[in-house]
Amino acid sequence: MNMAAPNVLPPDHPRLAPRATGVLIVNLGTPEATDYWSMRRYLKEFLSDRRVIETPRLIWWPVLNLIILSTRPGKKGKDYDTIWNRERNEGPLKTITRSQSEQLAARLSDAAAMSGQRLVIDWAMRYGQPSIASRVQALQDQGCDRILIVPLYPQYSAATTATVGDKTFDALKAMRWQPAVRIAPPWHDDPVYIDALARSIEDGLSKLDFEPEVILASFHGVPQAYLDKGDPYYCHCAKTTRLLRARLGMDESKLRMTFQSRFGPAEWIKPYTDETVKQLAREGVKKLAVVTPGFVADCLETIEEIGVENRDFFLENGGDKFARIDCLNDSAAGMDVIEAVARRELRGWAEF
Repeated sequence: MNMAAPNVLPPDHPRLAPRATGVLIVNLGTPEATDYWSMRRYLKEFLSDRRVIETPRLIWWPVLNLIILSTRPGKKGKDYDTIWNRERNEGPLKTITRSQSEQLAARLSDAAAMSGQRLVIDWAMRYGQPSIASRVQALQDQGCDRILIVPLYPQYSAATTATVGDKTFDALKAMRWQPAVRIAPPWHDDPVYIDALARSIEDGLSKLDFEPEVILASFHGVPQAYLDKGDPYYCHCAKTTRLLRARLGMDESKLRMTFQSRFGPAEWIKPYTDETVKQLAREGVKKLAVVTPGFVADCLETIEEIGVENRDFFLENGGDKFARIDCLNDSAAGMDVIEAVARRELRGWAEF
């Protein structure tokens, strides 16, 4: 009895790419341009997400479409214009996330190949382009029957990490042949992350011409109602800050946790970054630095909101010296963190 050789396809079988494992890193997103309509499309997608805005649709739809999307695109477009990467004609978040993907591929793909495995690294944006659905499909087209999704949020929130899962599963629902998928958990207390943050802060402080009296660890805020419903985000931020204080040898008066970027009239988790910045200046603090541990890459909220808007708040209220410390971005320390997360979550799928 003749038996077909293993792994040999029949002559009429559709062509298949060599089997591989995929890694898709996903960040929040960025508009495609700074003009009104580009900003409107981006903001509409973002602010229509029911994980981001939990206000009932009957109330939120007219507010969003008749008020916010009429006025906010112009203002935010001007803000984005101040940080725009004109060489690549894109927002800095897209530039950095692409680089993170390329560097992760350089770190992992060769090691995987040496162990006889094929690893494909890609990147996507939750809002805007490239979309999660398009990159999941692209990975499958390259032979990836297993895909690790890495939401680039160290601290979990339904408004961030969960939306990446939602969009991934939406993409799977439209696929006849679904790849197996894993969603990487948050890494708010991972020793590699804490050490990378500490080293980045120490390096940033060493380059200043002054010693800050206070350092703020500013995280993106969420409505207080989300915490009341059981979202762990505040607790994750608090643990990151506590571990960072211990690693840097600072107490609560030196390194303080605050929350930025609140939106709308509802109460958000406190203390607020902008109000804290103003209050510290009024109380006589002259030298202040701000770090943003919850952001894996610099973006509008770190470069403009912290580096410009909050700097102005501090100086206008009596402060003298202000510094914004860069995010980990695609630095060696930042890539150590993303690599550690990817290697840990690939176990059982790709061993190298």
